[in-house]
Amino acid sequence: MSKPSDNPADPFKKALAEAAKVMADDPELTVSYSVDPPGLSSDTMRLPQVSRRLTKDEVLLARGTADSLALRRRLHDPAVADRYRPQGQMARDIMEAMETARVEALGAEHMPGTAGNIDARIASDAKRKGYDQIRQAQDAPLAIAAGYLIRHLATGRPLPPGADNVMQLWRGFIEDMAGERLDDIPNLLDSQKEFARFAREVIRDLGYGDQLGDDPDDLEDESQDNAEPEEEEDEDAGGEQESESEEAEASPERSQDDEQDPSQAQVSMEADSASEEMDSEELPEGEAPHEPPAPAPISDADPTYKVFATQFDEIIGAEDLAEPAELDRLRAYLDQQLDPLKGAVSRLANKLQRRLQAQQNRSWEFDREEGILDAGRLARVVANPTTPLSFKVEKDTEFRDTVVTLLLDNSGSMRGRPISIAAICADVLARTLERCQVKVEILGFTTRAWKGGQSREKWLGEGRPPLPGRLNDLRHIVYKSADAPWRRVRPNLGLMMKEGLLKENIDGEALEWAHRRMVSRPESRKILMVISDGAPVDDSTLSVNPANTLEKHLRDVIAMVERRKAVELIAIGIGHDVTRYYQRAVTITDVEQLAGAMTEQLASLFEADPRKRARIERRRA
Repeated sequence: MSKPSDNPADPFKKALAEAAKVMADDPELTVSYSVDPPGLSSDTMRLPQVSRRLTKDEVLLARGTADSLALRRRLHDPAVADRYRPQGQMARDIMEAMETARVEALGAEHMPGTAGNIDARIASDAKRKGYDQIRQAQDAPLAIAAGYLIRHLATGRPLPPGADNVMQLWRGFIEDMAGERLDDIPNLLDSQKEFARFAREVIRDLGYGDQLGDDPDDLEDESQDNAEPEEEEDEDAGGEQESESEEAEASPERSQDDEQDPSQAQVSMEADSASEEMDSEELPEGEAPHEPPAPAPISDADPTYKVFATQFDEIIGAEDLAEPAELDRLRAYLDQQLDPLKGAVSRLANKLQRRLQAQQNRSWEFDREEGILDAGRLARVVANPTTPLSFKVEKDTEFRDTVVTLLLDNSGSMRGRPISIAAICADVLARTLERCQVKVEILGFTTRAWKGGQSREKWLGEGRPPLPGRLNDLRHIVYKSADAPWRRVRPNLGLMMKEGLLKENIDGEALEWAHRRMVSRPESRKILMVISDGAPVDDSTLSVNPANTLEKHLRDVIAMVERRKAVELIAIGIGHDVTRYYQRAVTITDVEQLAGAMTEQLASLFEADPRKRARIERRRA
């Protein structure tokens, strides 16, 4: 007899799994719970992890995800999808988003209870991806907006705030281009084939018709025509073929000229002129044709940088990759492992704090009407309490309005002591700077899988198009946001000790992500410190692209950051010369030197005297 589980979430997980199988009409379906993104693969459904706490948000997200995936399993035919799938990436993304909306809307029509659950899943995704913060259409994904609009028009349900924001940014453009075609949506939901044809027309209306490829319905008609027997031609094949061949030998020029009927040529010319007249009528003089805005480039630093698929990338908080109990256990392991090193790191941190506080000498403005009583004026106040201008006000120091971001390489080559020391140094420095009222953000970057993950599977399924660009699934981790107190997120850094977390490193996109986060901050001074032990490496990407693809992009991003000067960029290389990439960098040969290098780099940045700061840098170089 099996021992009953002591996890209070297990009964909920079991019930949800059984409900998903029933809704999907697939009793053999395997349902698992994982920190990896949810999805369907062969006979397995992956759902978001549910912790022991069984919070309301976790329950709604798990139920909404299960409903959405189960409906797709039941109502979506992969063969039909493959037949009508466009060739271009943007067109494929729009088609996929619209098909997801069709499945969810059809499910809500027959099973109204699924609508609220799926709304919770959409709200969670929109919040995680920051859709509520987007203010311009070019920053919002057109494909996602199209899917949201289809769902809204099909169900009549309002969207959650973040999703509604994205939809409204693009709604005017989509409705202007697609016109009255969108009115047919409710009548098309039951037929995936008819809806796919409708989706291809919408994609053409939006300006991406060149990415559709050949029309599968036309190809089917041609194959049927070719398969019909041509009995009449077979009957006359004998004599006519011989006479035609004799005429062709006698007059080859005539045989070529006879291939096109003059009347057909005339019709063709008239049709061309008619189409030109129609074009001139449809576009009044002085008006330009409507064109969709060009899709935003993946990278601001290099508009030519390519990414094969972005839908599998994720930006995720450390607390979402492990349960609280596991984070506490990993944090305790980290503290135990690095207990001998804590003293040295703490001494360096105290030294940094003293240097920062030395610049924090109290500066006052005197002769003020209000503030703190000036002791030098005390006798005058005692003699005459109504004496004005007897107060002083402390001036704010300049470096308090500062934010520091530590961007840590979470690649597999950092496994072991390097990642442990990087984690404890980041932890102690965050605490130190927080004492000095400097906000600190700690970020990590890696990939979700070895050897390409779901991006590579999609690439293989689409026939291995050449030069696909970055071909792996990114995982960007927020260990500590700038506004979060250190004591609240202290366990998060233990996640770096989690087995299987550290994989590949794509530095360029991680640096650009961290830079985007920083420039949106209100602080007047922004410092970004990158800690890495090597050049960007991803076997999946480099195996099918030029060997310098990732390194070139990293150089382009660094050049952009240093050129814009909105963020002060510094780097520390562990056993790897990063000075060939970054203008301001230091390389250490032993990971034990990391704490000293980090504190010295930060201290030099906070030096008030630029000449003294330059002397420190020259001495260190």
